[in-house]
Amino acid sequence: MPSEDQKITPIRKTEEAGDGNGEFARLLAESERSLAEGELIRGRVIQVTNDEILVDIGYKSEGMIPRSEFNHSPDRLPQAGQEIDAIVDRREDASGYVVLSHEKARRIRAWDAIEVAFKDNVAVKGKVLERVKGGLSVDIGVRAFLPGSLADIRPLKNLDVLRGRELEFRIVSFDKKRGNIVLSRRALMEEVAEAKKAEAAQALADGRTLHGVVKNLTEYGAFVDLGGIDGLLHVTDISWGRLGHPSEALQVGQEVEVKVLKFDAESGRISLGMKQLKPDPWQDLPAHYPVGARVRGKVVSLTDYGAFIELEEGVEGLIHVSEMSWTKKVKNPAKLLSVGDTVEAVIADVNPETRRLSLSLRATEPNPWEQLAEKYRIGDRVQGVVRNLTDFGAFVEIEEGIDGLVHISDMSWGRRVKHPSEVLKKGDQIQAVLTAIDVENRRISLSIKEFRPNEWEEFSREHQPGDVVDGQVAKVADFGVFVRLPLGLEGLMHVSETDVLRGQKLSDVFSEGDPVRVRILRIEVDEQRIGLSMRDVPQPDPAELAAAAAAATAESEAAPEGGSAPEESVSDAAAQAEPDAAPEGATPEEPVAEEPVAASTEASEASVETPKTDD
Repeated sequence: MPSEDQKITPIRKTEEAGDGNGEFARLLAESERSLAEGELIRGRVIQVTNDEILVDIGYKSEGMIPRSEFNHSPDRLPQAGQEIDAIVDRREDASGYVVLSHEKARRIRAWDAIEVAFKDNVAVKGKVLERVKGGLSVDIGVRAFLPGSLADIRPLKNLDVLRGRELEFRIVSFDKKRGNIVLSRRALMEEVAEAKKAEAAQALADGRTLHGVVKNLTEYGAFVDLGGIDGLLHVTDISWGRLGHPSEALQVGQEVEVKVLKFDAESGRISLGMKQLKPDPWQDLPAHYPVGARVRGKVVSLTDYGAFIELEEGVEGLIHVSEMSWTKKVKNPAKLLSVGDTVEAVIADVNPETRRLSLSLRATEPNPWEQLAEKYRIGDRVQGVVRNLTDFGAFVEIEEGIDGLVHISDMSWGRRVKHPSEVLKKGDQIQAVLTAIDVENRRISLSIKEFRPNEWEEFSREHQPGDVVDGQVAKVADFGVFVRLPLGLEGLMHVSETDVLRGQKLSDVFSEGDPVRVRILRIEVDEQRIGLSMRDVPQPDPAELAAAAAAATAESEAAPEGGSAPEESVSDAAAQAEPDAAPEGATPEEPVAEEPVAASTEASEASVETPKTDD
């Protein structure tokens, strides 16, 4: 093989020779010169046959290159008249031709060029030939090796996708003696990507509008190729409207126009937006959707607390469960609405700052509570059906879907009612007096005690201050003792009106259920108070007091207004009571009933505050 500095021997153009004998002799001498094997020469193609290529090399014999040297690259096959480089393999063969090799000459040229490219760090072009162990074989003039790890920036699962492709590479290893060349496509791609990233970074100022191509879709957004650098278009920044997945608005390969929302030069992260290129529908929403306006929209989502209605792209409003019906307590919106339904609603509230729009479905219909307030006045008598019993009262339906509450304190004038089932049962048809209407909170208060005897008036007719009566201890407090009297009423015996010695506690002397004989000090019917005293009142023997107390208790439980419900009905009503199912129009909390008390003397009235108790 000739050295790298070997010069190419040019062909001699005989047609330029003169006709003189001296010139002929010179040409003859040159034709008879010797050719050294391995010499790099240049000649002109004379003829191309099926087996060989004949070349004029300015020698007495023509040169011959086997055509098989071009089988792997038919596009390099020379044409007649074309100059070509070759290496002398043998001076003459059996046919008299000088055997040449163009492939060897090409290799010498290629190695020289590759060495220069390696030293100057210049990219080379080559064609991927085939897959080999650990990578690919590439023709860059000579065969070179491309490791699979250096074939792309990202690992390629299938290297065969590069076969047959003309690509550019960076030479990362070069050993001419061993004939070893290692290429890297990844290094060149990273250089190109960094250059593009630096170039793109100059144009990635926040707020700039760019064009790109959707590269990939994920559940949380889309990656957009901006020309060598990728940006993330989050699903919430694709449209002002609701999107379940980016594929509902985008597809891979789609060209899009995006706005740079944020560019982090250090991490290289780019946040993009599409909806920001359109006006924000919430900016002037109050002008388009004033409070009180009727609108139509489509149900796009249902939750436990309401339904979301899309009025236009990017504008959704919530119909809360409390705004779905005037009279019904809606627990599951899916029982009234379905996704995709078109509904009519009324704008209840608009808040552009928090991007919240409240809608009302019930506002499309007249408010039955306002109609009720126009129909009835406080004190009117109404009829209804007992729908439910709770610990604190009974709910009575007086209009379709509208219930009023009869509190236990409004079931009797003076007799203590421990549970509504003592007076009413579910399904009873009753009369009641309307005592309060709260349209805003949708509550109605009723009373049925007006249709029953007034125990206070009856007691005041039968008893006078100074009368001695028998009773039973109902409750013991620090300031006095409550005594249960006939007709179910209770009076207060202040601590100063007892026989308890100084320093003793009332609870050490009295217990609930103890019989006691007391004198009436005062009866206040309007205030529902009775003052009692046991001072200077002889206490009979326990057997007599117990019998009198039992009689008083029986009298108080006799229910003069018609009697309590039968035992079976009472238990049934109690079992059917649903404390947690208070209708929307009922008072949720039981008001505290004031105990009937009375002062024994003017001094005791001044010193003792009227207590309020709950049994």
